[in-house]
Amino acid sequence: MATDLEVTPSATERRLPGWELLLVLGLSLGQSAVYSILQIINRLTVEIPLNQQTTSINQSATPDRPWLDLSYQLAHIIFPLVPVLLALYFLRLSSQQIGFDFKRPVFDLLAGLAITAGVGIPGLALYFAARELGLNTNVAPANLASNWWTVPVLIMAAAMNGILEEVIMIGFFFVKSAELNWRPYAFVFVSALIRGSYHLYQGFGGFVGNIAMGLLFGIIFLKTRRVGPLVVAHTMLDIFAFVGYSLLAGLTDWF
Repeated sequence: MATDLEVTPSATERRLPGWELLLVLGLSLGQSAVYSILQIINRLTVEIPLNQQTTSINQSATPDRPWLDLSYQLAHIIFPLVPVLLALYFLRLSSQQIGFDFKRPVFDLLAGLAITAGVGIPGLALYFAARELGLNTNVAPANLASNWWTVPVLIMAAAMNGILEEVIMIGFFFVKSAELNWRPYAFVFVSALIRGSYHLYQGFGGFVGNIAMGLLFGIIFLKTRRVGPLVVAHTMLDIFAFVGYSLLAGLTDWF
């Protein structure tokens, strides 16, 4: 039996940027922020001082079975990128709207490297200072078993972090906040605060440092309208942290 279907308003007419923003954050970094806040509460309510606790990142799942471990690591890299695809879908797959494309590769690379240099050293200094003051945990950013794929996986994890955080917390967040008629200073600050919040599991050094990074990245995006340089910078910072730690951890007592 044939049934007449009513024509509903188009998807564009029914767009609700606030709900789109909440859905993407709820599936990704907003959810991470909630768990991170719970984790810092847990860390602060145990008897061990914060700077004597260790935060381990990029851990092996099955260190005695390398190929299964590799499968776990690849899954940890691939699935967090699904909310990025959702964000791009809500932007109507217009990655050019936020500068997430290959139209200006030289600019993105050079600007990203410049940002890396400007952020990396102060960030490292803040981490060591916060740890000495008892405000941060000891962060161990690379804890994979030694395999032929260890360094490539760490590099892919760094790229995943860069894409996930910058596309969602800068490009997508700023576009949707603008559609909600927020002032630029408001979405720069709120985005930076969320970024700091989902790093609270590391301690207050990670919280403050990532708020500062979020403010800087937000201002840069407002000037350039491109997340490309920010993805490059974030990826490079994490590569230095992950790969550098895996190479130096056994050779120095800095960490």
